[in-house]
Amino acid sequence: MKVPFVHGPGDLRLDEIETPVAGPNDVVVRIASAGICGSDVGYVAIGGVAGPSDIPVPLGHELAGTIAQIGSAVAGFAIGQRVIVNPTMNLIGNGGPEGGFAEHLLVRGVADHPDALLPIPDHVSFDEAALAEPLAVGAHAANRSGARKGDQVVVFGAGPIGLATIVNLRRMGIDQIVSVDLSAFRRERALALGAHEAIDPRTGNLADALKGFHGTAQSWFGEMPATTHYIEASGAPIIADILAMAAPGAILCVVSVQKKPAEIDFQQLLGRELTITTACAYRDEFAQMLDLIGSGDFDVGQMISHRFDGADFLEAFAIASDPERAAKVLVQYP
Repeated sequence: MKVPFVHGPGDLRLDEIETPVAGPNDVVVRIASAGICGSDVGYVAIGGVAGPSDIPVPLGHELAGTIAQIGSAVAGFAIGQRVIVNPTMNLIGNGGPEGGFAEHLLVRGVADHPDALLPIPDHVSFDEAALAEPLAVGAHAANRSGARKGDQVVVFGAGPIGLATIVNLRRMGIDQIVSVDLSAFRRERALALGAHEAIDPRTGNLADALKGFHGTAQSWFGEMPATTHYIEASGAPIIADILAMAAPGAILCVVSVQKKPAEIDFQQLLGRELTITTACAYRDEFAQMLDLIGSGDFDVGQMISHRFDGADFLEAFAIASDPERAAKVLVQYP
């Protein structure tokens, strides 16, 4: 079977590998649907998970499929059972030896870590289930931000993680959400998933626009938007700009990968008692996302912009790399 590997910066290839066989503690999952993550795009750009690697690096960690093989020491699962894969258990697609963009995926050590696989409810499709992983990242960002019902939140970036964060903010009862993104395509997705406003920051002064939506607050530095929480999911170098407009007591949560160090004026942080926190991956939110998807309260399918056959992975990856054209791109295996 052909599986995508990163061979160096900008060097993505489909390599032929053997179909895996489950050891006594393992399970093999036949992948049905897998999502291309922004981190996959980043890994290809830099040549590996943390930079160029001595060996090719496999990709793919947003995964749903059917159990095809079960090791002799594994209990509690059945051949043909529909599952999602928690990739954190084996660093699947994140530096481990396996990647999920494959017809068959070896999931190691399930006998000792049965929560590496979670059953998919019958009424949830494979495509919807594959969204559990990015939704969990968004849930963790929303939780880490500390936002609560009645707060006023801005989410920078309406890519898959920004959209997942918006869904989870709405799940938490927060309805004053502004999405900020350069792409009209993505802003439309943000509105469909629960943002009450979506702004192109190039069309005017962003702070003034936020004052119109969230009201104003006073500080030693003058009048500022009364926005309570900012969530940075774009990866753009805008942290200093966010802090410059943040009102006293505001909170900034950074969930994006920042490609360069950010210069921070601690006089501004001190004078307005601003808080900066970060969110990386997820903790117990992963299992919770199947409940969110299965509830039917949110049309999470709005996150999906494209579907491709596994044989067309390179084309799918090119689309996923273009924020003007894509939100979540799924790769499907028959």
